[in-house]
Amino acid sequence: MIDAVETKLKNQVGVLVAVAGKRDDERILKEHLDELAFLASTAKISVRNKFFQRLEKPDRRTFVGQGKLEEIKAYCASREIDVVIFDDDLTPSQLRNIEREFKCKIYDRSLLILDIFLNRAQTAQSKTQVELARYQYLMPRLTRMWTHLERQRGGTGTRGGAGEKEIETDRRMIRNQITVLKKKLDKIERQNEIQRKNRSQVVRAALVGYTNVGKSTLMRLLSKSDVKAEDKLFATVDATVRKVVVNNIPFLLSDTVGFIRKLPHHLIESFKSTLAEVQEADILIHVIDVSHTAFEDHIKVVRETLKELNAIEKPTLYVFNKIDLLPDDFGPIQDIFVEGINKSDQKVFISAGKKQNISELRQKLFEMIKVRHYQIFPNFWKADEEYWQ
Repeated sequence: MIDAVETKLKNQVGVLVAVAGKRDDERILKEHLDELAFLASTAKISVRNKFFQRLEKPDRRTFVGQGKLEEIKAYCASREIDVVIFDDDLTPSQLRNIEREFKCKIYDRSLLILDIFLNRAQTAQSKTQVELARYQYLMPRLTRMWTHLERQRGGTGTRGGAGEKEIETDRRMIRNQITVLKKKLDKIERQNEIQRKNRSQVVRAALVGYTNVGKSTLMRLLSKSDVKAEDKLFATVDATVRKVVVNNIPFLLSDTVGFIRKLPHHLIESFKSTLAEVQEADILIHVIDVSHTAFEDHIKVVRETLKELNAIEKPTLYVFNKIDLLPDDFGPIQDIFVEGINKSDQKVFISAGKKQNISELRQKLFEMIKVRHYQIFPNFWKADEEYWQ
C-alpha cells in the first residue's frame, strides 16, 4: 500500500543528470548542477558524479539520449550508486522508461525538493501542505514509482472485486487522502485568517528571497530572537512571525520559505496559505545574496514567484546581503543594475553575518514602516514631521 512506501532519502550515494540547450552558457549549467548538488546534500545524498548533455530539448523517451543513458547506467552499475537525480521534472513515461534501465532509484528535481520539505516541516500546517503536494505529485506516477503495485489483488472486500489491481486501489486511496488533506488545510486556514485579522492593526513586513540567502540570519538580527538559521537550502519551511520595534514603532516581521528555481507547482499551490504572510504584508524585504554569481537569476526567480502570488507591486526594500564575501574585483556595489529593480527603489548593502551596515538597514526599514504605521494610526502623526526625518 502507498502508506508503507518510504521515499525519504538518507545517507545515500547519487549522481546528477542535466540537459542543457546547445546555446546555453557553460556558467549557467554549472550553477544549476551546483544547486542540484546542494539540494542533494541537504537531503543527505553524497554526490559521486555529474552528467550533462547538450540537446535542443530533452529526449521525449528517456530525457537524455540513448548513448548518454548507457554511459550513466554503466557508471551506476560499477560504482553501486543508490540514486540518480535529474535536474528537471520527468514525465511519467520518461520515468517509466528510465526505471526500466536502472536498478537504483530515480528521482527528479520536484521529488527531491518534496522530500526535503517533508523532512523539514515542523508545524501541522506545513506538514499537511507538503503531504498534499506530495500526493498530488505521485498520483500520475504510481506505476513508475513502485513495481509491486502492478500485482493483482484478489479476495473479497475490494470495490472492483477479485482481480482489482493494487494500483487502482492506491489511486483511490490517494484521491481520498487528498480530499482529507484539503479539508484539513481549509480548517487551518480559517484559524489563520482569524489570527491575521487580529494583527490587522499592526504594520506587517515579510522577508522574501531565494533559498539560503540569509533571511533567517537577518530575522535573528532584527528580532533578537532564536530563529533557526543554517547554511542549507530550505532551512526555513514554516512561516515564523516576530514582533520588532524600530525607533519606537512596532511591526510584525515574518520569515517565509525560500524560493528556488523550478519550485514544484504543487508545492507553491499547497504553500499559498503559508505564503499568505507575503500576500498580506504591507512591506516586502527582498534579501539577495549578492556574493552568489547567479544572484541576478535568483532575483528573477523571486520576482516571478511574487508575481504568481500577486505580491509584486508591494513596497519593497532590496537588501543585498553578504557583501563581506564579494571578490575584490567586483566593483562599486552601489552601481549594481538588475532588471526589475529601479534606481528609485529602496536598496541597502549589508552583511547580516558580520553585522555590517545594519544601522542603515534599520533606518531605511523605519522610513518605509512609518508611512504605513501612520496610515493605520493617522491621529498619532506628530505635528513636528521633521522629528521623523
